[in-house]
Amino acid sequence: MLQQREEQQQRIVIIGGGMAAARLVEGLVARGLGPQTTVLAEEQHAPYNRILLSAVLEGTHRPEALALRERQWYAERGVDLRLGCLVVDIHRDRHEVELADRTTVPYDQVVLATGSIPSLPPIRGVVRMDGSLDPRVQAFRSLDDCARLLALLDRQSLHDRPRRAVIVGGGLLGLQVARALAVRGVETEIVEGRDHLLNSQVDASAGKVLKRSMAKLGTQVYLGARATRLTDDGLKLDNGYTLETDLVVLTAGGSPRANLARRADLTVRRGVVVDDQLRSVDDPSVYAIGDCAEHDGTTTGFVSPAWEQAGVLADVLAGNPATYQGHRVVARLRATDLDVCVLGEPENETGEVVEIANPILGTHRKLVIRDGRIVAGALVGDLSRVGLITQAFDRQTVLGEHEPGQLLLPEPAAAGSGSGVQLPDDAEVCACAGVSAGRIRSCDSLEDVRETTRATTGCGGCAPTVRLLLASSPRKRSVEGTPS
Repeated sequence: MLQQREEQQQRIVIIGGGMAAARLVEGLVARGLGPQTTVLAEEQHAPYNRILLSAVLEGTHRPEALALRERQWYAERGVDLRLGCLVVDIHRDRHEVELADRTTVPYDQVVLATGSIPSLPPIRGVVRMDGSLDPRVQAFRSLDDCARLLALLDRQSLHDRPRRAVIVGGGLLGLQVARALAVRGVETEIVEGRDHLLNSQVDASAGKVLKRSMAKLGTQVYLGARATRLTDDGLKLDNGYTLETDLVVLTAGGSPRANLARRADLTVRRGVVVDDQLRSVDDPSVYAIGDCAEHDGTTTGFVSPAWEQAGVLADVLAGNPATYQGHRVVARLRATDLDVCVLGEPENETGEVVEIANPILGTHRKLVIRDGRIVAGALVGDLSRVGLITQAFDRQTVLGEHEPGQLLLPEPAAAGSGSGVQLPDDAEVCACAGVSAGRIRSCDSLEDVRETTRATTGCGGCAPTVRLLLASSPRKRSVEGTPS
């Protein structure tokens, strides 16, 4: 009995205030461990949805709408949420976390949820002699970064607003930022050092479709070129071009933030090495989840694996049997007039390839099939059947001989926007939170969906389908038809 009481009083300290940390706190609260939990967040904002930062920049979301939970939610559940806390050391021998102000926080279990740090490309002139960035250069990783960009775009004087921008990096984030700036009237160009856009996610054919789509939307793309120097004349590239620009946005990748783990003499390769319980291989009281964790030789920069890890770890910390065995990643690009979904690693998986492309329409759809199952895929320009494809991918459904090709054909009803309404109840709608169409239909409103299922609070790619399901559900019609 005494031992059980001691276990219930274990102090859990989470270092980091990102999406993985927020999901873990929700899991701990659900298991009655809220009052034993302390969150040390470096930013001054309560955990928020970083995936939708580009939507704030674009103007389709308000900054306050990104909060995953309000500060009051943590306080009401006994969670000690501390903002503006910079952790400088983990003293494993004393079971203490040390902050920058030299105060310490004791722990029984400590969780590293520190995310990743952006890579600073080797561009001369970006960093000034005093160590600060050139005023024309902006990073885009946080709500504060987004606020600084918005302040530039909203300057009262048209002369002071940026008119031309160069995005360094042609990955998911780079494309989203480019579209957001273009929507706001800024002439944008993208510089990508590799041979096609989304090089890590799609093949060269899909990359060409994306480049053509970006050109139609008014954004020029420079491939196989690297920015070398920022001067008064603009951004110089290694191909001889100089791009005139008022604004340079850095979105070129990142790496796991594992400096604390290294200082604490924990095993770090690319990320903090953890076992199937997300526990450090060196210390049973230290755990890691999200971008900073390395499990089975793999790190991930996507929200869905981080959230699954958080769910597993919440069980582990509550004393329940649970193991993390990896996750099938589904990544969505969220930008106006640009639709992309990537399942797994289509460029690395082996199997039979089923592919349909129409460069004129700006569509490219590809599935990698092994033993009758979808093991990877990339959809560009037409996501009308993404719900069914994602469901088959996630459940590893064995498909018939002709089914892969049929799944890649456009949905007959896609000319309208109601195709998603036809999804069966067991079809997965939100890959980030693992929410089915039936679960969405059982909700009364979008707010109810967000609160009870967490759908739409991850990458946001499921939001249109969620709205259609709500609008067409018998429950919704019944509620709206009930006399007041």
